[in-house]
Amino acid sequence: MPQYLLAMIIFGTIGLFVRYIELPSALIAFCRGVTGTLFLLLVLWLLKKKLNRQALSDNAKMLAFSGIALGFNWIFLFEAYRLTSIASATLTYYMAPVIVIALSPFILKERVKAFQWLCVAIALLGMSFIAGIWEGSAGTGLKGIVMAFIAACFYAGIVISNKFMKNLGPYDSSIAQLAISALVLIPYLCLTITPSTLHVDTMTVLLTLTVGIVHTGLAYWLYFSAVPTLSASRIAIFAYIDPAIAIVCSVFILKEPISGLGIVGAIFILGATFVSEIVGMRQKNR
Repeated sequence: MPQYLLAMIIFGTIGLFVRYIELPSALIAFCRGVTGTLFLLLVLWLLKKKLNRQALSDNAKMLAFSGIALGFNWIFLFEAYRLTSIASATLTYYMAPVIVIALSPFILKERVKAFQWLCVAIALLGMSFIAGIWEGSAGTGLKGIVMAFIAACFYAGIVISNKFMKNLGPYDSSIAQLAISALVLIPYLCLTITPSTLHVDTMTVLLTLTVGIVHTGLAYWLYFSAVPTLSASRIAIFAYIDPAIAIVCSVFILKEPISGLGIVGAIFILGATFVSEIVGMRQKNR
């Protein structure tokens, strides 16, 4: 349990660190992928375990898709952190579970009950509250909300692709996805970034390494070591520590304002995703 809680706390602070990294989002994502891959390979070596090459080969197509989705998921999420408040970006990003629900009938051929569709609608309404559409305050922040929503769509793609993978351990899939995410970003970086325009100082390097080592490698390791010991319901419940920490960082550390309607939107999104996940788990257990 302590490892899982610490992992969620670490995940919840990533926006705070990314906000102060003066590098393009794609480059931060690339560095995160490389550093995270190397850290998890080190963990695997220390645990005296090896990658399951046969399983990696059998799931190559899905791993490639999810790795690409992971890289672009990070790019859009990091851009969202720059364009809107961390609280708004994180809450919108938490739309991923309801996006999975909405796509399930078409991709996974799963039946979605009316109550779950209601949860999707409530979460979408909550997102509109956070975007400030109803208050007439949507502007640059709205662009950040859109970026976060696109990131959520990519993450939903990763979740769905993981459902098609078989006989893959958590370290195998994560190392492959992280490595692929870094590799696919190389041509994108070559086309979009001019090295001479980059501002790299000691603080930028330290923050970037922190995101790669602590928020990726260490957090993944803590998560993987804790999940086998926890029930699915506990995992679902305590996962909401992540957005709670992000909101605390946004409101109390960065002093980013959140309106009353924004608070209602947060309750709608987190409440809808939580209830839909609990209902989904109960259906599987029947």
